[in-house]
Amino acid sequence: MTETAGKAARTKAYFNAPVFAVAPMIDWTDRHYRFFARQLSKHALLYTEMIVAEAILRGDRQRLLGFDVSEHPVALQLGGNDPAKMAEAARIAEGFGYDEINMNVGCPSDRVQSGTFGACLMQEPQTVAACVAAMKAAVKIPVTVKCRIGVDDQDPEVALRTLVAQVIDAGADAVWVHARKAWLQGLSPKENREVPPLDYGLVYRLKQENPNLFIGINGGLQTLNQALEQLPHLDGVMLGRAAYHDSAMLTAADRHFPHPLTGAKPIVEDGATFSERGHRLDLDFWAEVRDAMADYAAAHIANGGRLIHVTRHMVGLFQGWAGARRYRQILSSDATRQGAGPDVIYAAFDAVFEATAAKQAAE
Repeated sequence: MTETAGKAARTKAYFNAPVFAVAPMIDWTDRHYRFFARQLSKHALLYTEMIVAEAILRGDRQRLLGFDVSEHPVALQLGGNDPAKMAEAARIAEGFGYDEINMNVGCPSDRVQSGTFGACLMQEPQTVAACVAAMKAAVKIPVTVKCRIGVDDQDPEVALRTLVAQVIDAGADAVWVHARKAWLQGLSPKENREVPPLDYGLVYRLKQENPNLFIGINGGLQTLNQALEQLPHLDGVMLGRAAYHDSAMLTAADRHFPHPLTGAKPIVEDGATFSERGHRLDLDFWAEVRDAMADYAAAHIANGGRLIHVTRHMVGLFQGWAGARRYRQILSSDATRQGAGPDVIYAAFDAVFEATAAKQAAE
């Protein structure tokens, strides 16, 4: 969407719980991934990659913030620590039509730390609160925070509660908690997603203490069933790499979660069948996904893009299916060749369709 698209912004506290969200992931949740994910789930809340506020103020806004209207509901994750710059970036993003502004207080990478934002701001809750207050004053859409439970030697029981208390006072509409500490030195970003122990119980207690605040959880959730187990305790669940690498699980999310914006009830379609892993099985659905992605890729190529920009997000789609290996081979090799077009997508899907039909005929 363009900068004029969001002028009729919604005014509401936050979204209809429970919410299923795909986490913001740098280099992964770009506009091409989000369009793809939206073909698989109409109800999942999608997040952009983290975009630094300063980049929005100085850079190519259409390139940074533009998105396809089909991506709604979609949230922008902002990185920064200057309240005035965060507020102006949020105002600009609202003009593009985003449904939420989320402040990154959880990323531990050296690149983010060098800008003094991300997880290191767990040590500066007053700065986070000032940014939230400034953004709330600048926009009508929800302003939220995604954080860790603490960093380094902080006591999570104290650090998380202190941060949340201050952002509540600043007007935050929701808090998404990655339920582990981050170590700012000595661990890579990958290790920071795996090594620090999870503490779901702390996030549950935080919700009990703040019943009127939307609190969602992130971290360590690998399957849709694990996500559903969180719902008695919390308002939302957020999956990251698990949802990206096994993206077919998104097809089952709409069976359990309402639409965040409209409140539309979970979708139960006649004739829709699902595997034990939560993958939708009926091939008519997958033919629609194929056609949508082929058309999208054709438009991207016509605008000067390359097929691989789109298909790199689709490689993990058919895990465990007949024909999945050939599907991956086609997307991994043929999509990279010069002049590759949408026919590669058709060939990859056909490999799965033909292998699945042969398997069913033999059973």
